[in-house]
Amino acid sequence: MKLEQALDAVVDTAISEKRIVGSVLLVRKDGRPLYEKAHGLADREAGRAMSRDTIFRLSSVTKPIVAATILALMEAGKIRLDDAVTVYLPDFKPALADGSVPEITIHHLLTHSAGLASGPLLTPAETAAGVNRWHLGRETIVARLAAQELLFAPGTGWAYGPSIDVLGVIAGQLVGGTLEDAITRYVTGPLQMDDTRFGVRDTSRLAAAYADGTEGAVLMGDPHSVANNWGGVTTYDPGRIFDAQAFQSGGGGAAGTGPDFMRLLECLRSGGGPILQRDTVAMGMANQTPQLTHAVSPGLQFSYFGAWVADARAAGLPVAPGTNRWGGIYGHHWFVDQANGLSVVSMSNTGLEGSDGAYRDAVYDAIYGAL
Repeated sequence: MKLEQALDAVVDTAISEKRIVGSVLLVRKDGRPLYEKAHGLADREAGRAMSRDTIFRLSSVTKPIVAATILALMEAGKIRLDDAVTVYLPDFKPALADGSVPEITIHHLLTHSAGLASGPLLTPAETAAGVNRWHLGRETIVARLAAQELLFAPGTGWAYGPSIDVLGVIAGQLVGGTLEDAITRYVTGPLQMDDTRFGVRDTSRLAAAYADGTEGAVLMGDPHSVANNWGGVTTYDPGRIFDAQAFQSGGGGAAGTGPDFMRLLECLRSGGGPILQRDTVAMGMANQTPQLTHAVSPGLQFSYFGAWVADARAAGLPVAPGTNRWGGIYGHHWFVDQANGLSVVSMSNTGLEGSDGAYRDAVYDAIYGAL
């Protein structure tokens, strides 16, 4: 089956089964567009069709943008990856269970191997009073992250947490402004990712946010919680993207489009121009957690941009070893398979199906089955 037919079938099935509401799916091989389509609805209640320039809440798709910014700051001589975080945030000294305070480096933050926990930012009293956690201010947020007990000694484990939020604060400081100032200067500006920012310039193009439901995707409330695949609960706050006063979360606070993000993936796949040097990209896309048996899960280690495929069979993936992949809980997934020349951006407006469900897996199977 040809690629177009295979992917059309995957998307159409997911929409007809009400697992996702709409999607933007982009596939490039060796820089050549093989598939660029929008399907379904951006806003079901308004009857607005999905388009290729639909803007999405990026959630963790924000992370590789910040990672690229940090690497560009490194090339500019403003930061070193082996620097202690205290060089930039002197009071950031989270402790282990025994009370000792280990050194956490920029490298540890980039690889989620710092041991930082994803604990609540608010006190019980603040939660009861309805305090907005994103209005605490970056100094308070960093202080509260530093006050939480480390899960393990830096470098000895892997835990997906708030590391990139801390890096975002450092990046903003290094340019004398905000995180958006930093990513604009070093990444999104040079790559002309014009819709990628901590806010939405054109709300008429913003996708409504949907979540998994027992009878199909449901429009999110604000906040909105769903049971996730990891035995816990994922809570969304879709209204945050409209709040200009909200903390600019490097871990998940930006908005953007599929074509914007493809520009970054193609930049990385092809060697980094115009934002990074080839050697820096090669380092950033390589396995950065070799000391761990596995980081994310069996077969998956971690680079500076996302999960790094060490053993495709163990990971249950059809990709080549060395592939980088990750996603975002609002319904997104991406990967760069350099060995096969592939860059893929899958954006949907439905989480967690679009990011972690059968739809994501079917996209992989369709692409590799056709190619």
